[in-house]
Amino acid sequence: MLKNTLSNALTKQVNAELYSSYMYLAMSAYCDREGFKGFANWLHVQAQEEMAHAMHIYEYILDRGVCPQFLDIKAPKSDFGNMQLLFEQVLSHEQLITSLINEIATLALGESDHATYGFIQWYINEQVEEEASAELILQKVKHIGENTAMLLTLDTEMGARVFVNPFPAAAGA
Repeated sequence: MLKNTLSNALTKQVNAELYSSYMYLAMSAYCDREGFKGFANWLHVQAQEEMAHAMHIYEYILDRGVCPQFLDIKAPKSDFGNMQLLFEQVLSHEQLITSLINEIATLALGESDHATYGFIQWYINEQVEEEASAELILQKVKHIGENTAMLLTLDTEMGARVFVNPFPAAAGA
């Protein structure tokens, strides 16, 4: 069974992942409304990934004999200014999530909970990828600047992303 400190930290992470999903859906809707269907798609896929993360952590908490607590999910904003501002927020948010994941790893080590430490390693590695992806898109958007044709080209590129469940066994597949 999980100790209360880890149970609380993991529950907080489920909430953070659900908020992430909610925020990325809001960003997707903003992009859709602005006519950037490719960016909307990329962010929608990101929302699906975050929901999968939340469910994976939720199931881990249950597997460890604890009933997770359900916390309020803050409403995200609905206007993001432009693509550069939006992806600056994406990167900042992913950096926050990284810090939360790292706190869980540190706590698991301190509690000598090797199962949780092993479990959270996947998320540590995932966050390296998440931050790198957000940083790359932000760099591209910055390079493009006000060049609408190039922004539309990037929008088309972003539309190619598809959701692949990182935990198919957990989804019953």
